[in-house]
Amino acid sequence: MTSESSSAAARAGASPPASVSEGPLVVIQAHRGLFDLDLKSLWQYRELLYFLIWRDVKVRFKQTVIGAGWAILQPLLTMLIFTVVFSYFAKIPSGGIPYPIFSFTALLPWTYFSQALTVSGASLVSSSNLISKIYFPRLIIPIASTLSPLVDLGLNFIVLVGLMVWYRYTPIWAIVILPLFLLLAFATALAVSLWLSALMVRYRDIRYIIPFMVQFWLYASPVAYPLSVVPEKWLLLYSLNPMVSVIEGFRWALLGAAPPDFKVMSISATVVILLLLGGIVFFKRQEQSFADVI
Repeated sequence: MTSESSSAAARAGASPPASVSEGPLVVIQAHRGLFDLDLKSLWQYRELLYFLIWRDVKVRFKQTVIGAGWAILQPLLTMLIFTVVFSYFAKIPSGGIPYPIFSFTALLPWTYFSQALTVSGASLVSSSNLISKIYFPRLIIPIASTLSPLVDLGLNFIVLVGLMVWYRYTPIWAIVILPLFLLLAFATALAVSLWLSALMVRYRDIRYIIPFMVQFWLYASPVAYPLSVVPEKWLLLYSLNPMVSVIEGFRWALLGAAPPDFKVMSISATVVILLLLGGIVFFKRQEQSFADVI
């Protein structure tokens, strides 16, 4: 078929030649509805998600002297500083639990959350070459960056087991619920990261806001102190921080501390769900212009 006849056939709505139509056909269309999120494409690109997680883990420890030891050293040193400052000097109560293991148990989910927030917040900008060249669901990038710090969490959990043996602590039955608190931490990190990563594509100032946000969030969470020191009149407002339920849940499941308040957990879960749904919608609305702006 000549080029003139091909053009005429195309204008007439005729099917292209067999040689042109062979192979899979991928149609990329803009999402028009507010909740037209096309989340099923995440499953179709799951292999890319695995690759990006592996890439993030490999790059983080590449050409380092102690390698994965850095993942353990950071929360361990933070625990030592907290013990000296808040336990010995400030005399912060720890509910009868030795302060080193009291703080390290809280640092376990907090370190994961802070790393996930820091890495995934800048994930789109750091993957600009990938975004501007090929098509794939951009949502995969912040998800992969939020999942990769779970490797560090696993390494720190080994240290926590050693501390529990040293201080003779045995987990109670609530340890079976521990994955739910970890899921809440992941959902919180992902929800905030979706907003921050999408905003950073347009406003690079966000990169300077994230470290300040993480530091402020640390002291607004019961990492170095117990929830009991928070005045009752501020407890409802304090419960809007989802990491409160996560940290208190870890201490309850692993050390047998006081169980988290169901009201606090309900408020935290509601905040996370609203943040996550809003973040996904906002991210998908901004996704159409990422390749042009980044």
